[in-house]
Amino acid sequence: QVQLVEAGGRLVRAGGSLRLSCAASGRTVSSGAMGWFRQAPGKERDFVAAVSWSGGVTYYADSVKGRFTISIDNAKNTVYLQMNSLNPEDTAVYYCAADFRPHYTSTYPDEYDYWGQGTQVTVSS
Repeated sequence: QVQLVEAGGRLVRAGGSLRLSCAASGRTVSSGAMGWFRQAPGKERDFVAAVSWSGGVTYYADSVKGRFTISIDNAKNTVYLQMNSLNPEDTAVYYCAADFRPHYTSTYPDEYDYWGQGTQVTVSS
């Protein structure tokens, strides 16, 4: 089993920045990918960003390209999401997810096996 624990969500003003973190435990990770997804009230869970465990492959949703950066610290089994130039449309619960299939970095939530509990990000105008 794998446990994922997110942290870093809070209330921030539009134009501000936040860094989310997601620590994985319970399994030695050597392959696969980590992803960030978000879900606003009444909406589906949307892809935000994903990174391979090697850090060599990254994907971003069009809505966050140029503003968000995903990174991974393999030594700490932790993935980060640096969010800059936040706007109210970024308000959502942010979830991290893990998938351990080798050589594959997915952008689809159904392809991730493990999920964190989520952390709330609220951007005020």
